[in-house]
Amino acid sequence: MPPLAVVQAQLDAYNAKDIDALLATYAPDAEQYVLHGERLAQGHAQMRERFLTRFAEPDLHARLLSRTVVGAMVVDSELITRNFPEGQGTVEMLCVYEVVNGRIQRASFATGAKRLGPSALPEG
Repeated sequence: MPPLAVVQAQLDAYNAKDIDALLATYAPDAEQYVLHGERLAQGHAQMRERFLTRFAEPDLHARLLSRTVVGAMVVDSELITRNFPEGQGTVEMLCVYEVVNGRIQRASFATGAKRLGPSALPEG
């Protein structure tokens, strides 16, 4: 599967809260990082735990704002709707995926400012 299709399948599975389909897009030993920082998870077991915690949020949804593909690298800019302790809100995320042999091998995430309210950024 080409990198673009793998990352789109990952986004679709995330929005469907389908943990098995989501993990199928990642290599078994894949790693997730804070961009230029600490490792968040390694392998399916740790990723499953992280994603299932997030999937418990009833309003969780990732909206793709832009996407760039260069070879095996896919960079998504997304607006994530979340349920924070203070209420529903959004956070912008930059997601950098490296796809190897048809699966995400490494993912790094940069998180923007949290904004409370259902429509912190306009549609479009």
